[in-house]
Amino acid sequence: MSVEYKNYINGEWSTAGTRRTFENHNPADNAQLIGTFQNSGRGDVNYAATSARLAQRGWADTPAPKRAELIYEIGNELIQQKEHIAEIMTREMGKVLAETRGDVQEAIDMAFYAAGEGRRLFGHTTTSESPNKWAMSKRVPVGVIGCITPWNFPLAIPSWKIFPALVAGNTVVIKPAEDTPHTVMKFAEICAGFLPPGVLNFVTGYGLDAGEPLVNHPLIDFISFTGSTATGTEIAKSCAAQGKPYSLEMGGKNVAIIMDDADLDLAVNGVIWGAFGTTGQRCTATSRTIVHEKIYDKFEQKLVDTAQKLKVGDGLISEIDMGPLINAKALTKVDSYVMAGNAEGADMLCGGKYIPSKEDPLFLERGHFYLPTVFANCNRKMSIIQEEIFGPVVGLMKVKDLDEALVFANECDYGLSSAIFTQDVNKAFRFVEHTNTGMAYVNAGTIGAEVHLPFGGVKGTGNGHREAGQTMLDNVTEWKSIFFDYSGKIQKAQID
Repeated sequence: MSVEYKNYINGEWSTAGTRRTFENHNPADNAQLIGTFQNSGRGDVNYAATSARLAQRGWADTPAPKRAELIYEIGNELIQQKEHIAEIMTREMGKVLAETRGDVQEAIDMAFYAAGEGRRLFGHTTTSESPNKWAMSKRVPVGVIGCITPWNFPLAIPSWKIFPALVAGNTVVIKPAEDTPHTVMKFAEICAGFLPPGVLNFVTGYGLDAGEPLVNHPLIDFISFTGSTATGTEIAKSCAAQGKPYSLEMGGKNVAIIMDDADLDLAVNGVIWGAFGTTGQRCTATSRTIVHEKIYDKFEQKLVDTAQKLKVGDGLISEIDMGPLINAKALTKVDSYVMAGNAEGADMLCGGKYIPSKEDPLFLERGHFYLPTVFANCNRKMSIIQEEIFGPVVGLMKVKDLDEALVFANECDYGLSSAIFTQDVNKAFRFVEHTNTGMAYVNAGTIGAEVHLPFGGVKGTGNGHREAGQTMLDNVTEWKSIFFDYSGKIQKAQID
């Protein structure tokens, strides 16, 4: 018998006003029903937004260090439930337990990092151009934050958005991806044990039914979105029409550059982790690899040999290296890009298919499994080099030097993450200076963000905002300038 999970609004668990639900299945075994969730609509979003608005003033009036104490408590509870949440997440979205434990750990790290800002919501004091006058500024909360979060990091990414918002004095309405409502529901359940009613509200449903009303609701003051470029573009249009501020974290087409002096084993392991970690379902995934011609053949062979040894299957099994794709639609999309790569003239060296046969001990008939896939001899114009695949596919290109590599690397609509493998400090610094991405790694793969550093990219990756790091408060606060005039007269700035 399936469990029906509810929305969390105004401190209560409730069924959707639509009286509709949707099913959530394990991507490693479609026959396994995780539960049913509320297929919420406009009325449910309105209830959540109204509750958040009513709670916001009282929450903002709570001293920031007190708000922070509650977030610390949430972080401690996440520690206690880390393994349980990791298992829920693996069962729900597929990535292996080592990765889901890391996802939970990132939320823990963000809880403590954000909570620390409860005593560091610093403003500025400065001089005034007038005598007997003080000038200063302070951060103030935006109000009600609407969060729309993806399925690939179903705890880490909500934590990036929610914890900074809460410590700054905002209230939140979150709508998680329909593929991972269970993990976010568990997060909301933990938060509910510490936060006042209405401060955090959790609503499940599909984009058109629940996401669109959230974006367009007049009581939502700011939209924070992580997801596809197509959806993010539509959100940008909607928010612009309302004059509503928003932050977007969208796609990536990330590159690793392998120079001729690179530690080959290190470079191969970095590309393997970047290309096939989370089954390639990361906005930071390494889907382009540019290799110096002097070592191209050696690198190619090592990469293929390593990729072919990866064990694909249910992420709950300890010996598995790579789990399933999130759903059947993703499986079809990845396979279409593989076919496009073949049609465009790239050489497929391994993978390129579903788990091959029922005789394979890792075969699961009802799962969304695809083999790690490597293409060689790619050119700059191929779709597998220019477009985001969001699956376990990486393309190799050959270059003669770093200058050519940088041209190839920057010739892309996205600009999230890039990496170089080299022992030459001069090449490393040239790369860091000239790669057109929001994050750059030296002798490490394209994945590996840390919560105390800004996360985000340029070009088609986002709209200039950053999450995490010291910049995390910029999305969820406004600045208020304050002037104290004790001269006893009206002083006319710029005139007197």
